Amino acid sequence: MYTHIVLFTLKDPADAERVATQIRALEAQIPSLKSIEVGVDDAPSHRSAHVSLITRHDDPAGLAAYAIHPVHQALLTWVKPYVQATQKVDYAS
Repeated sequence: MYTHIVLFTLKDPADAERVATQIRALEAQIPSLKSIEVGVDDAPSHRSAHVSLITRHDDPAGLAAYAIHPVHQALLTWVKPYVQATQKVDYAS
């Protein structure tokens, strides 16, 4: 398995649930996406990101296919105005 984690810091934390709902909509739409988990931070602090995304793929090639898939690309376009910053981690699991 190959794991992809993204933390989203939003311009307005009030948009977190809306953003999370849109990200969750990726489920079952991208063949190389084996699982998806999306969370909204419920214990805000000065260190917090607002939304987390964890996806799992068979291998790095599956993540690469996910990254260029039109449904994922459409989400990136939609979410961009809401996002202040992102951080990511990818690893074999």
